[in-house]
Amino acid sequence: MTERAPLSRKLSAIAESATLKVDAKAKALKAEGRPVISYAAGEPDFPTPQFIVDAGIEAMHNPANFRYTPAAGLPELREAIAAKTLRDSGLAVEPSQIIVTNGGKQSVYQAFQAVVNPGDEVLLPAPYWTTYPEAIALADGVPVEVFAGSEQEYKVTVEQLEAARTEKTTVLVFVSPSNPTGSVYTPEETKAIGEWALEHGIWVISDEIYQNLVYEGTKAVSIVEAVPELANQTILVNGVAKTYAMTGWRVGWMVGPKDAIKVAANLQSHLSSNVNNVAQRGAIAALTGPQAEVEQMRQAFDRRRQLIVAELSKIDGMKVPNPLGAFYVYPDVTGLLGKTWRGKTPTTSLELADLILDEVEVAVVPGEAFGPSGFIRMSYALGDEELLEGVRRLQELFS
Repeated sequence: MTERAPLSRKLSAIAESATLKVDAKAKALKAEGRPVISYAAGEPDFPTPQFIVDAGIEAMHNPANFRYTPAAGLPELREAIAAKTLRDSGLAVEPSQIIVTNGGKQSVYQAFQAVVNPGDEVLLPAPYWTTYPEAIALADGVPVEVFAGSEQEYKVTVEQLEAARTEKTTVLVFVSPSNPTGSVYTPEETKAIGEWALEHGIWVISDEIYQNLVYEGTKAVSIVEAVPELANQTILVNGVAKTYAMTGWRVGWMVGPKDAIKVAANLQSHLSSNVNNVAQRGAIAALTGPQAEVEQMRQAFDRRRQLIVAELSKIDGMKVPNPLGAFYVYPDVTGLLGKTWRGKTPTTSLELADLILDEVEVAVVPGEAFGPSGFIRMSYALGDEELLEGVRRLQELFS
């Protein structure tokens, strides 16, 4: 009998999401009764605001929402997204330049599919969100990492980007505020990078999912606001997940030039068709409704941010840059490596993360998930008591 044909080589090469893997392991240990504290998931611990939930419940009573709707999204939601894009990103767009997707992750996937051709090089500032290199590979592109360490607050420079550029470079990934680091590029830094991309005709995929979660008076200036001429070669990806505590609702979107949006819309028409209509109705409520609860959540994140930075900074050997956005802290832990802790001597951040989980039952994501070793990501989107208890366990372990 002839052997079965092989699985897809492309998909077989794709790794599981490291952040979801660590979070799943932490949840499994909790289910076994172990007192694990997890800083792994990039997910607000708050419930979705009630007025958004109410909009979803109301939508369930309208039979029109039980039918197919336009694959690119409900017209009312696309109009609301256009208004938000003008308000927060400084870019006036038509609803026809918007596609509503199943979460921000689908918009990231489709953005690369729309502008990357086989063999194209995509400049990927590191540390990066774990999905980016896999999404680039799925588009047959080649991710080219450009690393910026803690001494640069994890922000790449134009000089670094230019040094990495070749004749095959066609796309730049730009993320501010950043997952995993929480870093926010200044308006001047953003403008310089945007002008460089414009000069060289490079597409920019700008992930703005955390743009409303900023602190200390910071504004995450959109690259298309800093350089308006760049709009014709930029795709913005965004969603309601982080700002509105709607991760499970799965509503994201992509905004871009009409030709890029057209090819992405054609893909989505075959890939998934329309996003769940009830979730879309909830997203309309989120974007057009009162924002008081959103501000309360942002203030809570800010309080936790200050607490975790102050407490982690007390650990000798851990360098903690001050994040001005998102809800992550990204300590440089190279000072803890090569030393013996409770009989174990970790030499990589992966080994250090395993030691932390084994010894004090705290889950963190190692830097290997986001680029080079020597770092850990910790989300502070968890309750205040748990946050402080987990850090105290780390302080005790590394005392």
